[in-house]
Amino acid sequence: MALRDLCEIAGLRLVEPKKFGDHRGFFSETYNRRRLAEAGFAAEFVQDNHSFSGAEGVVRGLHFQSPPFAQGKLVRVIRGAILDVAVDIRRGSPTFGDHAAVELSAVNWRQLLVPAGFAHGFVTLEPDTEVLYKVTAYYAPEHDHGILWSDPALGISWPVSPEAAVVSDKDRLQPRLADIASPFRLDA
Repeated sequence: MALRDLCEIAGLRLVEPKKFGDHRGFFSETYNRRRLAEAGFAAEFVQDNHSFSGAEGVVRGLHFQSPPFAQGKLVRVIRGAILDVAVDIRRGSPTFGDHAAVELSAVNWRQLLVPAGFAHGFVTLEPDTEVLYKVTAYYAPEHDHGILWSDPALGISWPVSPEAAVVSDKDRLQPRLADIASPFRLDA
C-alpha cells in the first residue's frame, strides 16, 4: 500500500493499494490502520458506507459534518468510476476554497484519504458505480452540512453540466462557499 500527497493541499492523500493477481483473481489489502498512522493519519474509522449510483452523471456532495462529528473519509470504488473531489474549508488555511479532484475507479484501484476539514463529493463517470468509504465519526443529521457542488467560485471542472447532472434536492439547495461559516480551522 503506497500513500502519497495528492497535491499542494495539506492532508489529502492518495492511497494506492497493491493487487496480487493470478488465474483465480486477485487479493488486495485495502485498509491498514498502522500504515495510515505511519503516514500521519491516526484517526479511527467507525463506520463503513456504501453507495450505488445507477446512472452516469450522478453528483453526491459536497458534504461535511461539523464538530464534534466531523468526518475523515477513506474513499474507494469497487465498480465503475468517479471523479472524487475534496474542497479545503479550513479557515486560516493557505488553500482555503481550493479543491483537488482525482479519478477513482475499480480499474485503477486508488483511494482518496480525506481528513476532517474538507467538503467531499463526487460525480459518477460510468453507470452502475459503487463507492465504499470509511468514516471517522458516526452520521449525525444535525451536524450534516454542504456546499453547492456547482458553486463557480470553487472552479471545479465537473465532467457534467448542471442541467445534465442527477442531483438530490438537498444537494441542489446547498449554500455557496461564501455563504457558510466553516466550523474548521487549520490550527485546530
